[in-house]
Amino acid sequence: MQPMRANELFAGLAMTGPELITDVVTDSRAVTPGCVFVCFAGARVDGHAYAAAALRAGAAYIVANRPVEGVPAEKTVLVESSHRAMVRMAANYRMLFSPLMVGVTGSVGKTTTKDFTYAVLAAFGNTLKTNGNENNEIGLPKTLFRLEPTTEYAVIEMGMSHAGEIERLARAARPSAGIITRIGVSHLENLGSRENILKAKLEICCGLPDGAPLVLNADDDLLPAAALPARLRPVWFSAAGREEADVLAADVRDDGQGTAFVIVDALHGRLPARIPTVGLHTVGDALAAYAAATRLGLEPARAAAALADYTPSGHRQNIVRHGGVTVIEDCYNASPDSMRAALGVLRGLPGRHVAVLGDMLELGAAEQSAHREIGELAAKSGVELLIACGPRSKAMAEAAAAAGTATWHCQTAAEVVGYLQEIVRPGDAILFKASHSVGLEESLAAFYKAWPA
Repeated sequence: MQPMRANELFAGLAMTGPELITDVVTDSRAVTPGCVFVCFAGARVDGHAYAAAALRAGAAYIVANRPVEGVPAEKTVLVESSHRAMVRMAANYRMLFSPLMVGVTGSVGKTTTKDFTYAVLAAFGNTLKTNGNENNEIGLPKTLFRLEPTTEYAVIEMGMSHAGEIERLARAARPSAGIITRIGVSHLENLGSRENILKAKLEICCGLPDGAPLVLNADDDLLPAAALPARLRPVWFSAAGREEADVLAADVRDDGQGTAFVIVDALHGRLPARIPTVGLHTVGDALAAYAAATRLGLEPARAAAALADYTPSGHRQNIVRHGGVTVIEDCYNASPDSMRAALGVLRGLPGRHVAVLGDMLELGAAEQSAHREIGELAAKSGVELLIACGPRSKAMAEAAAAAGTATWHCQTAAEVVGYLQEIVRPGDAILFKASHSVGLEESLAAFYKAWPA
């Protein structure tokens, strides 16, 4: 973080001061002299309990929801919501800089699209991106606080669980262009319908300037009929090759090491492209990144070529060869849409197909039917062995078994490795896919350790 005066950082928070603030932190272990420590009351840890110690360690101010013993009133920034205060401070800090910035949201493919966009922008200059999945009202401000005078480009991921969150994030980040990947069923439990999810994702428009490109998926069933602000410039992409799209993919083929295709751009003609991933859904994510970059004025051929530099974040759609088996590491998050896409990738790999699939969260009333649907799809997709993990995945296991697939059901990720050791053999292709809270990445690490390389 570039040092900033307290009165500028705290604008709108009923606090002022002359000090030069050096950082904004949420972890008491990261406190340094001159920083601001923001208290969050979590389910397991309450940051207020560490506020006095943070002050003693050199924090200039404490942002808190209530007065804290040992922290003087003149050092306390009292706020109703630490989340809102974090976003407000980040918005104030963002005002110091003017990079070309792309904001990415959507139900599925946000992080992959963010990483493709980073690969493209980084080919043109110093680029900042969201780390991992830090896309909420704590994570996005942390990203903005990493802006520096040398930052030329940035790509910011925006997630949400309730209506209104993306609007706050977008107004803080003020991106130069926006991308909406797809409208799925994640957060159906909170928002009630896919139409409400669509409205929530469209909140990204609130932070875009007049005339900004808004990159949209023409293959989605809801987005093409959405009411868009007339002040923005919609740019449609299509991995399925819809001719009405502004940017589409043609001649898509698996080249053995990834996917090669031709970008057909209504403005810039035909451009060869290659990405180190498989699956038509990742072609769409790459097209979105290319479309955003070129509509911001970046050179098309260079942008298309840079897609090959894509590197996935964490265990996301990463294909690894280990000890004679092929592993699809995709265990950071899961929804019905991303499960379908991952099963499609597995179907295209040689060998016997093994799927380790875990719970999908925040589906509300659709929870049982969605898990049954994925179990049936796994069987139809040629999965020969299914390990279903987590209480919600019992319905998945039952549906797959009813369709003829050999199935095991585990309550915890710790049980998974035992089953894998019994059933996996050289030549198999294994998919690991679940919502992050299931903890399949631990099973994945344990499998690598147990299975000889």
